[in-house]
Amino acid sequence: MAPKVKAAVVETEVKLGPQVREGEIEFGVAHIFASFNDTFVHVTDLSGRETLIRVTGGMKVKADRDESSPYAAMFAAQDVAAHCKELGIGALHVKLRATGGTGTRTPGPGAQSALRAFARSGMKIGRIEDVTPIPTDCTRRGHGRRGRRL
Repeated sequence: MAPKVKAAVVETEVKLGPQVREGEIEFGVAHIFASFNDTFVHVTDLSGRETLIRVTGGMKVKADRDESSPYAAMFAAQDVAAHCKELGIGALHVKLRATGGTGTRTPGPGAQSALRAFARSGMKIGRIEDVTPIPTDCTRRGHGRRGRRL
């Protein structure tokens, strides 16, 4: 029996992220969800279909009470910005979201510091949009007729 001939293996370099031409700035979409319990910083491509990186405030600090703090959100945004630069994304459109619905419509304490950390880390900021879900008509909000009594 004749010896088997091995096929030449051609290795191609795998490049993650969008294909960027020289001198062009590639945009991504940063979805920042800031509740009073945690802050999510989530970057997708422009369609929103492919997740590039997602980091939360809870991944950056040990104590549970610090998950939603501006400090944790700042570290999360710095991590995301560094990863975006590796992938070739130089600018971000920001979609800012609070809890919404029957919850609060104001973003948590980490929203502003996450946005600031993006700008300070050299990312260009495109459009900033508030995408908090506002109900048109929904179930009754909690705490009854006389409100939350402390």
